[in-house]
Amino acid sequence: MTKISPEIEEDVQAESLLSVSADVSFSSNCFPKYKLGPENQIVEESKEDSKGLSLKEVVEKETVQLSEQHKRLSVRDLASKFDKNLTAAAKLADEAKLRDVASLEGHVLLKKLRDALEALRGRMAGRTKEDVEKAISLVEALAVKLTQNEGELIQEKFEVKKLANFLKQASEDAKKLVNQEKSFACAEIESARAVVQRFGEALEEEEKNSPKSKTQDVERLVDEIQEARRIKRLHQPSKVMDMEHELLALRTQIREKSVLSLKIQKELAMNKRAEENKSCLYVFDGSEALGSHLRIRPRSDTAPSLSKCSIQWYRVSLDGSQKEIISGASKLAYAPEPLDVGRVLQADILSNGQKITVTSAGPIESAAGLGSYVETLLRKSSSEFNVVISQMNGQDYSSHSNHCFNVGKLRIKLCRGWITKSREIYHTSMQLCGVRGDGNAAAKSLFWQARKGLSYVLTFESEKERNAAIMIARKHALDCNHLSISANQTN
Repeated sequence: MTKISPEIEEDVQAESLLSVSADVSFSSNCFPKYKLGPENQIVEESKEDSKGLSLKEVVEKETVQLSEQHKRLSVRDLASKFDKNLTAAAKLADEAKLRDVASLEGHVLLKKLRDALEALRGRMAGRTKEDVEKAISLVEALAVKLTQNEGELIQEKFEVKKLANFLKQASEDAKKLVNQEKSFACAEIESARAVVQRFGEALEEEEKNSPKSKTQDVERLVDEIQEARRIKRLHQPSKVMDMEHELLALRTQIREKSVLSLKIQKELAMNKRAEENKSCLYVFDGSEALGSHLRIRPRSDTAPSLSKCSIQWYRVSLDGSQKEIISGASKLAYAPEPLDVGRVLQADILSNGQKITVTSAGPIESAAGLGSYVETLLRKSSSEFNVVISQMNGQDYSSHSNHCFNVGKLRIKLCRGWITKSREIYHTSMQLCGVRGDGNAAAKSLFWQARKGLSYVLTFESEKERNAAIMIARKHALDCNHLSISANQTN
């Protein structure tokens, strides 16, 4: 049965017409003809090819269908499914609590075992003492592994809690939605049932009235059915869909024009900077993108020697409204880092009290494939990179052996095999940025100050890994309620 709006019912009552269902079907396109039979009974003129149901049978059939539809409206199955999901989520939460207890007991046992081995090491000598020290190192490794497992368990516990809250909210929303739809459907069914009841009463009155009044009532009902079908055709969603398509096309055009406008503005700014740089005594050498190495060189022989000048690098917004000093960047060369993407690099050169400004032609662009690479690494609980320690606390590091730089969701760790050189949780005083040097490996190196009095210069295998490590570390620091890891190099 189709939905009958309140406006249509008011019009029908005003005109004293009997409403009928718009889905009533007839065996032919024209209304049947009637004649008087014996004892003034109304008899329909028979046709050889007519096989349709009578009008009264159609009304009875629709009444039965409405009753069956009303009985099928139930939300028990849906509520049962959501209750099962909530029970499963609660069970997972209980298992997570049991894992926490087991993890705590493991830490206690490992501490007791290590204390016992330490006491035993003081009593032993020779090869036996070496075996005890090896056992102590194995216990420390187990403690580290247990700590990693704790981090994974904390993440699993968070996901389980999030899933339980989601299922609970979804269950409540689904019940509200189904109850609302059920009330709407029941109201619609009751309205349709009332229409069918009025139609049945009209048929009963038709049987009692004279043939002339019967003909008039039937013609009136036919007109009402045709009017209902006309209204149904008018409310087809074709016009609404056409308007939605037009709006979608307009939004697409506006989006394209906005992108084109931004592109034109960027090109104008680049042309303006290129014109300004033509008259400058110095220029940048290198690609203006991540992974490159920008160097200042004189444009002509008349330019003052850069060795006698002081230099300071800045990152500037596209519109020039924000200018941020790059701490520690005071040399001829600079390797862009992820924080420079989308901004313009500028270098101020001071010579004999005169300031000369050199600006990049456009904003620093991101490296190809870096975004997808970082997204892949963020799906893991921690990311590991092979690095070489170039400097430690500002002094050159003699050993060039490979180390593992582990960037986790809660801490950063630098180790070599089982030996951990540094392991620090994220805090506001931690510093992590690109190296502000002019060496050939500056684009592959980063500066990490783990804590006050302990800093490293680490060289990665590629520029892509160095930039990815910086982006991941800053993202995890932000998730740990720290605004960001400091991007300043203090030494």
